[in-house]
Amino acid sequence: MLPPGADSVVVRHGDIGVKSSQVQANMEGTLRENLAAMLDARDVPGDVEREWGRLLVRAPSSDAAASAADAAADTFGVVSASPAVSVAPTLDAITDALARTAEEKYEDGAFAVDARRAGEHDFGSHDVNRAGGDAVWAAVEDDFDPEVDLDDPDVTFSVEVRDDEAFVHLDTREGPGGMPLGTQKPLVALLSGGIDSPVAVFEAMKRGAPVVPLYLDLGEYGGPDHRARAEETARRLARYAPNEDLGLRVADAGDVVEELASETGRTRMLSFRRFMYRVAEHVAHEEGAMGVVTGEAMGQKSSQTAANIAVVDRATDLPVHRPLFSMDKQEIIARAREIGTYRDSTLDVGCERLAPSQPLTAAPLDSMLADEPEDLFERAREVASDVERAEVPTA
Repeated sequence: MLPPGADSVVVRHGDIGVKSSQVQANMEGTLRENLAAMLDARDVPGDVEREWGRLLVRAPSSDAAASAADAAADTFGVVSASPAVSVAPTLDAITDALARTAEEKYEDGAFAVDARRAGEHDFGSHDVNRAGGDAVWAAVEDDFDPEVDLDDPDVTFSVEVRDDEAFVHLDTREGPGGMPLGTQKPLVALLSGGIDSPVAVFEAMKRGAPVVPLYLDLGEYGGPDHRARAEETARRLARYAPNEDLGLRVADAGDVVEELASETGRTRMLSFRRFMYRVAEHVAHEEGAMGVVTGEAMGQKSSQTAANIAVVDRATDLPVHRPLFSMDKQEIIARAREIGTYRDSTLDVGCERLAPSQPLTAAPLDSMLADEPEDLFERAREVASDVERAEVPTA
């Protein structure tokens, strides 16, 4: 619900607030730029203002305030956003706004007034709660019998008081949290388009790292549907990063995959992962990226056991980041649904044919090296040198 006359959005961040003053100022500046880009990408009118500790969006209408709050709730670094009406920081102005809001929005159930104050005023938060509660009660008592419940109210009238103005709001929308995108160095993400890797990309961006999505075309073991799935998930992820380049990088791995499938046995998937990591390493050097992101979770597949991860990681000198490492599959699926990538990720594209029927769960390094092509890493360098870029527009 929006208060009548909503003209602002109060935008809150979290982890930024524990940084030093200079770092906090820089991160808030980046968050402001990202939020402005999000509004622009979604054609939402509004001006983003930075205040110490949070941001404000000035909106020309209630509809714009609602849309701006939705956009803010999709912006990395935002903990929550509330569409609000701005009033003078006086007890009379605040109680008048609460009364108007109650008259239009409060129809039944229990209510509470929750006030927070910062700055110098001739009243405190308890004064706002008490006077505000009286104003709400008086505004509706002729229509129904209101009830106060401070522990579990049906409607909460929230008030935030600053030095120069106060904000009244009814609704708080949760954001992704984390850090503003662009406050970390970039990472190359291996994006297959399956359930896991898009979620890993989202989680990496949530911690502030721009992502260079890299898709390895599996040739006949993948096909056009496999690539289309990756492109679609990249497109959906791009909605969360309108001022970043999430155009899919495509590496032609078909010949290498076919050779691994025909000439290697139970360690086939480990050799393929080593090949992927080495391709990603070369792309990272070209893109100025600092590491590799994958959608692996401990023990989810035979190639993702602790023993096999240790073997595979030796393929690259770059750190391999696994945001989903400790997550259960159901948690990952829930996250994929939440961010909008699940439906496309579950398209059946038949890429499971590459996996051996009896993979090793703890492959010795010597056995794997003896089984895989000697020129595997040279082939990775060649493939990486011919990466193409697929344009992935934002949705």
